[in-house]
Amino acid sequence: MKKYTAEFIGTMWLVLGGCGSAVLAAGLPDVGIGYVGVSLAFGLTVFTMACAIGHISGCHLNPAVSVGLFVAGKMEKKDLAPYVIAQVLGGILGAGILYLIASGQPDFSKGGFASNGFGEHSPEKYSMVSVLVAEIVLTAVFLIVILGATSEKAPGMMAPLAIGLCLTLIHLISIPVSNTSVNPARSTATAIFQGGWALGQVWLFWVAPIIGGVIGALIHGFLNKEEK
Repeated sequence: MKKYTAEFIGTMWLVLGGCGSAVLAAGLPDVGIGYVGVSLAFGLTVFTMACAIGHISGCHLNPAVSVGLFVAGKMEKKDLAPYVIAQVLGGILGAGILYLIASGQPDFSKGGFASNGFGEHSPEKYSMVSVLVAEIVLTAVFLIVILGATSEKAPGMMAPLAIGLCLTLIHLISIPVSNTSVNPARSTATAIFQGGWALGQVWLFWVAPIIGGVIGALIHGFLNKEEK
């Protein structure tokens, strides 16, 4: 239960910190943090939680990461479903806390509530195919970085920084495309509070990251296969 609780808390922090920066701070006139600030916020949530709970649960915070690590043989089958459930519930709690905070403003408007989308709901109106490709490829690279950075052969103590910076870079690339998911728990959490179109499109942000996670795990396995 300690592992599952750690994943619950960690994913809550990822959604509250990352999506919170987008909802509360990104669009402020003159002092708004913009895409760069939101990208950095997501990276910081992963970096801080990797330091805090990495030794307890591995700090997945993401069903696609858990599936990828399972495919790579880095987690037990019995832990996969509980991890995913804990991540989704933690994400929903984070989005709920964010909604309570944001709705306390007198002129509160939910807007997109940091939800992920394609077509007319993409920040820059990218097509479903563009979003699908971006989410698959970026999640695959994310898994390659996670597996490589946590390898026994990797430089010690660098994993949290490498993974956090990778997620920052992913957001810098894809916020305009899909508002960046690479994480089904994060997408589901905000879609629940946005409702409507976000719930209708959330399927893509489960399918694409999980496919990407599996691809990333397979590529890592190929690159690190011992030669006879």
